Amino acid sequence: MGQFDGQVVYITGIARGQGRNHAIRFAREGAAVIGMDIAERVADHMTYPAATADDFAETIRLVEQEGGKILARRGDTRDLEFQQQLVADGVEQFGRLDHVVANAGILTWGLSWEQSEEQFTDVVDVNIVGTWKTLKAAIPAMLEAGNGGSITVVSSCAGLKAMPAQVGYSASKFALRGLTQTVAKELGDKRIRVNSVHPYAVHTPMGVEDTAAFEAFETWGRHFPSMMDHYPIASVDDLSDAVLYLATAKAVTGAEFQIDMGSAKV
Repeated sequence: MGQFDGQVVYITGIARGQGRNHAIRFAREGAAVIGMDIAERVADHMTYPAATADDFAETIRLVEQEGGKILARRGDTRDLEFQQQLVADGVEQFGRLDHVVANAGILTWGLSWEQSEEQFTDVVDVNIVGTWKTLKAAIPAMLEAGNGGSITVVSSCAGLKAMPAQVGYSASKFALRGLTQTVAKELGDKRIRVNSVHPYAVHTPMGVEDTAAFEAFETWGRHFPSMMDHYPIASVDDLSDAVLYLATAKAVTGAEFQIDMGSAKV
């Protein structure tokens, strides 16, 4: 018996990394998964490898290997109609929606006055507007199901402590805190809990294969330390542990849950 038997979770950004691991872990605990990912390069200014169609297919295989049911499609979080149709089809197939993990996001680097308009706008549109569209697509289905549930928004420690050369990313991740707090207050009496998680470095392609990140650390390293030199990078399971906890923590809403090795406090 799994702790999410009979329940349904919608996860964005499932092609690899954190999103893939969340999908696997929820499936392992009995949940059906509705998932999406663009699974291609979102913008030319990204300096880490993009997820691929093969990555996306592998996530589906791994979820099904766990015995999980999954409805997954490739698309863009900025496409509201796409997300609404996916959620509607998922609810039709699985009968309900209980949990949402708004995980999709992108990162770009550059000084505030040197970034192009496209750089800044792409990051803000994906990370803020795309997340809002995820919630707009999912919340009506959760309310209609009437089962309560949870929403977890993936922010960053850069949403708690602004980072140099990350103007669009830090601004967007700070904004997700406001989005989360607002929705938590709106849904509190509907038995839907809304929390944010704030990772630092995570062992994913975005976290460890970003060439621009190493250059930034060399220049502004004093802004990027953590308290745990012996554990510099979180695992995807560290993040999934937090996400699954928040999906079950009946007394927790409006929380800002840090998985950052203490980085936001340094």
